[in-house]
Amino acid sequence: MSRSFKPISLSCLFILFNLYHPVNLNKIIMVRIKLSVMMMLQYMMYAVWWVPLAAYLTNLEIGSTQKALILSSMAIGCLLSPVIGMLADRLFSAQKVLAGLNLVNAVMLFMAATTKDSDLLFIFLIIAMLGYMPSWGLTSSIAMAHLPSEQFPKVRVFGSIGWVASGIFSIVFIKILNVDFDGTHLPFYCGAGVSLLAAFSNLFLPNTPPAAAGKKFSVIDAFGLGTVHLMKDRNFAFFIIFSFLSMIPFAMYYSYFSEFLLNMNTKYISVTMNWGVLAEMGFILLVPPAIRKLGIRNVMLLGLLALVIRYASLYTGGVIDQNWMYYIGILIHGLIFGFFYVGGQIYIDKKAPAELKSQAQGFIFLVTFGAGLLVGNLICGRLIHLYNNENGYNWDAIWGITTLASVVLLVLFPLLFRKEKEA
Repeated sequence: MSRSFKPISLSCLFILFNLYHPVNLNKIIMVRIKLSVMMMLQYMMYAVWWVPLAAYLTNLEIGSTQKALILSSMAIGCLLSPVIGMLADRLFSAQKVLAGLNLVNAVMLFMAATTKDSDLLFIFLIIAMLGYMPSWGLTSSIAMAHLPSEQFPKVRVFGSIGWVASGIFSIVFIKILNVDFDGTHLPFYCGAGVSLLAAFSNLFLPNTPPAAAGKKFSVIDAFGLGTVHLMKDRNFAFFIIFSFLSMIPFAMYYSYFSEFLLNMNTKYISVTMNWGVLAEMGFILLVPPAIRKLGIRNVMLLGLLALVIRYASLYTGGVIDQNWMYYIGILIHGLIFGFFYVGGQIYIDKKAPAELKSQAQGFIFLVTFGAGLLVGNLICGRLIHLYNNENGYNWDAIWGITTLASVVLLVLFPLLFRKEKEA
């Protein structure tokens, strides 16, 4: 080692020591762990009761319209929660707001578990969703406030892990305790317990002061309505329309598939459906390279093709009596969600100007999981009612109709959404 190199080497070692001192390193690791736990619990508390909800409502023999409204509690929460989230974001630290919202969610889910009255159940779940839906944005903002942006996906993936891990409750109750779980009120108690645990753990998150303190409140900004003028762009307008319309057939799986599995005498409903979320984790990682290779238009088109394949496999599986084909419809969920909806978010980000990017993302969320899912739940609920009589469900007809609806979207999308020059 030369004399000129030695002092430089020692200086570098000194800098590295200060940057990665065990105290600092331990702090970084602890922050990552806390944020990862936050994400995992936040999605687990929702998945554990939402996935089997339709099956439970069927066992309660709730009417089709009321069932559709209860299953739309998330959608209604999406439509109203931006204002709640915006107000909260201006008054208190984000981790305290998150803890408070999770506490509300815990209380409402506990109350939901104690009643079989459909009206009360609807009220409790609406309030629960008003508390829960703002948490998706809050958890992201908390994580990104304490992590480099490129590290965020490594924390966000724990949300998907939490969703999949929610199936453990079903296994414990059925396999170990020998107690029915899916299709009962027990998932509400589990959701309440996880929410309570999350509320307590939220208090130990790193402090995240209100990001928008002192800023002017705007309902237009809250709902992302400032992006409406972007619909002057033909492709943007058709993308918004197709995002809305796609939720109608999408809702048949997202909200009602547990009812189908119950009718098929599936023992582990939550575990079975979570295979789709497990696949989703892999498909989402494929979205960026797929866009680079194929272009955003073709990626979204593949997402709609996957929607057709899902319902065609469910229809065909019933017609030829091959239950294994149902798993195609489950596993392809990640391709649908990743390529069309996540791909759509990337498209929105590219189309919206810098000052409207956040609003635009909020707007598409309201269009899809707000208005779209609400309408989809009502239509799909009516469709199931029409094909359910004293002889039971005619699932072949139901899947046949949703397949045709998906085919129409697949055919029209490339005709109306024109090719664009890729950036």
